Amino acid sequence: MSTLRVEGYVIVSADGMLANAAHVMPEALKFEGDKRFFSAALDRADLIVHGRHSYEDQPNSPRRKRILVTRTVGALASDPSNPMAILWNPAGASFEAACEHAGVCAGTVAIIGGPQVFGMFMDRYDTFWLSQASKVKLPDGEACFPGVPAHSPGDILAAHGLKAGEAQILDPAVSVTPWRRVAQTSP
Repeated sequence: MSTLRVEGYVIVSADGMLANAAHVMPEALKFEGDKRFFSAALDRADLIVHGRHSYEDQPNSPRRKRILVTRTVGALASDPSNPMAILWNPAGASFEAACEHAGVCAGTVAIIGGPQVFGMFMDRYDTFWLSQASKVKLPDGEACFPGVPAHSPGDILAAHGLKAGEAQILDPAVSVTPWRRVAQTSP
């Protein structure tokens, strides 16, 4: 499976939230520049992985192969509501088996959330694209990763061996920072 590149994508509020208390991304976190960046990234991806509350809701969404993380199946199953999707229970099958079941053994896998799904891949990301809306706060919201808000999203990514690259401005109030895996060297 070393031929798979794993990338994460999320936009968060200034306080590290990706959704409101109802698990819904509020309009306050939707910015045209970030939408374009996200859509272009997913168009390049070979496979999308997400939980039940996460989806991209874009014109190309039905054409994208995806894995839906769920506990409703024992291991792996075809999604009866979407011929481009499979259902995956990580307790019953490995990620590699899920990718194979989806017919993707090489290329880019885009992880798009939610928090528990992001957490499952912390030690596998090659790059995590962290978009931040600096003027939005969601004090009762849903944290982007396990461990937020006690720690910032950047602190959590750094603790898992990722290093921040140069931020790009996507909108006047939104930047995206690539967090890339730091190569380990032998002593």
